[in-house]
Amino acid sequence: MYQRILIATDGSELAEKGVSAGLELAKALGAHVTIVTVTQPWTIAVPGEMAVAFPVKEYEQAAQQEAKTILGKATKTAESYGLTCDTRHIPDAYAADGIIEAQKDDKSDLIVMASHGRSGLTRVVLGSQASAVVSQSSVPVLICR
Repeated sequence: MYQRILIATDGSELAEKGVSAGLELAKALGAHVTIVTVTQPWTIAVPGEMAVAFPVKEYEQAAQQEAKTILGKATKTAESYGLTCDTRHIPDAYAADGIIEAQKDDKSDLIVMASHGRSGLTRVVLGSQASAVVSQSSVPVLICR
């Protein structure tokens, strides 16, 4: 069935549900696992008036450290399932774009991720990265809530 599973996480409590579900599936199938986290571009994450107080170099260092923390936690979770995994940080990208990039590079045949399940105006205002992944992906996407 699935031999290479890409699990996307932002380190949130909800995303951890997706990590656990993906790892359970990978263990049951004997699949290879890659866990990815994506960091938004500095210009998106920092409003103009804050840019002076929080320069790009510091943002990139903070983003790198946060990604390291997120991926380290996910690696420990994989180990608790008796699995090893590859990890990947995609900097300077929208989450959906980074996830699709990682899937193509890794040649994964399934993407697993969580979704907040937003609808209506909240979805319009905040967007849905999960929906964007589903619409852009050439492989199946398992959405966990």
